[in-house]
Amino acid sequence: MKRSTSRILTTHTGSLPRSPQLQELLHTREERQPLDQHSFEASVRQAVADVVKMQLDIGLDVINDGEQGRSQYATYVKERLSGFEGERLVRARPRLDDLDFPEYATQRTHQSSTSMPQPTCSGPIAWKDWDAVQRDIDNLQAAIAQSEVEEVFMTAASPGVIANFLPNEYYPSEEAYLYALADVMKDEYNAIVRAGLLLQLDCPDLAMTRVSQFSHLSLEEFKKVVEMHVEVLNYALNGIPPERMRMHVCWGNTEGPHHHDVPLREIIDIVLKARPMGLSFEGANPRHAHEWKVWKEVKLPEGKVIIPGVLDTTTNFIEHPELVAERIARYVEIVGRENVIAGSDCGFGTSAWGRKVVTTIAWAKLQAMVEGAHLASQELW
Repeated sequence: MKRSTSRILTTHTGSLPRSPQLQELLHTREERQPLDQHSFEASVRQAVADVVKMQLDIGLDVINDGEQGRSQYATYVKERLSGFEGERLVRARPRLDDLDFPEYATQRTHQSSTSMPQPTCSGPIAWKDWDAVQRDIDNLQAAIAQSEVEEVFMTAASPGVIANFLPNEYYPSEEAYLYALADVMKDEYNAIVRAGLLLQLDCPDLAMTRVSQFSHLSLEEFKKVVEMHVEVLNYALNGIPPERMRMHVCWGNTEGPHHHDVPLREIIDIVLKARPMGLSFEGANPRHAHEWKVWKEVKLPEGKVIIPGVLDTTTNFIEHPELVAERIARYVEIVGRENVIAGSDCGFGTSAWGRKVVTTIAWAKLQAMVEGAHLASQELW
């Protein structure tokens, strides 16, 4: 990861809106309907080229492929790995929020048409389509070949978030399942880094599962789970230089109460033990925007960089650039300007469907972030 000594760099969390045409192709694949693979791959290549150009046109510094060829940021692995032939389920884990506000939960369920059944793990995990990893890399490298860009990253699901979305029905324990995922996914992690790209590990499991998968646990018991997930992640990342990696932690990219979210201060010491140099986290939405103050109490370890969210990714408000600049300045004043990169709370296309933020507004929000970072840089240098 590059540190800037002259301005605040900008990036985002990874997923960006897909076109209606690509959404339809991805939906066809999800439904396991006949799909012309050649046409699908050509559509993905073009979509990656288009989304790279759009990122560069608005002035983003650290860009990616927008996860254009993936239906969802974690479950994409089921197309690449064997072992996920179990029953397809829509896992409606009760959220603690829903228990307090059942009328809101009912409303959200009625409005949602985006839940896609996902398989369980019913056998040993292994690669069945390794070429898919290389296609992602090739598409991104082709898209940036003629461009000048600060840095390029590619996202990959952490063992913990995969286990959250694709439940275990084969391995003897959750820990055994996590390590089995790590032993396979480390091949993808290493391939991304060998290709000269930054690796971003998506790790929402370190926070968002507190109100769903592990809602039955006490806070201290949940923190033990987080510790195990970080240990598994570090195992999978062994040998990869920390400066070639960043990670994303969030409480779920959903509009809702979020009043049972685990506070950042309760998990930050554990999260900072993860090997990646960069840490991306939510910092703009109404439930977590105040947590910039945590960094007054927690010293950022030497060599680490933070990527706080300065855009909310669940509303169609376009943040004012001056607000973005204010948010950036709060972090800079505590951890230093060279240790801050501006980012988004989460993705604008976490799944290919059902986004709250309209495509054109998502891009306008990112443009506002670029403008806000420019204002902040003028004030800070």
